[in-house]
Amino acid sequence: MEEMELICFKIISAVGEAKSDYINALECAKKGDFEKAAETMKHGDECYANGHKQHADLISKEAGGEKTEMCLLLMHAEDQLMAAETAKLLVAELIELYKNKN
Repeated sequence: MEEMELICFKIISAVGEAKSDYINALECAKKGDFEKAAETMKHGDECYANGHKQHADLISKEAGGEKTEMCLLLMHAEDQLMAAETAKLLVAELIELYKNKN
C-alpha cells in the first residue's frame, strides 16, 4: 500500500470512529445519561483530532513544497472529515436540547 493510501485510510478510520461516537453520544443523551454522552463525545473528539492531524500533516508537507497527488481516496477522506465535523456540531446542539428538556 502506498503512503498516500495509508494516510487516507487512517483519516477515514479515525473520523469514522469519531462519527460513530457522536451518534452513540446522542443515543446516551436520549436516554438521559448525559455523563456517558459527554464521555463519548470526548472520545469522539480525540478520534477526530487524530484524523485531523493526519490531514494537517498533508497540508504542512504541501506548504513545505512537497506536492500532494489528488486522488479519489483523498477526496473521500476529506469528505468523511467534514461529515464527522458536521455530525459533531449537530449532535452537540441536540444534546443541549435534550438537557434543557429534562
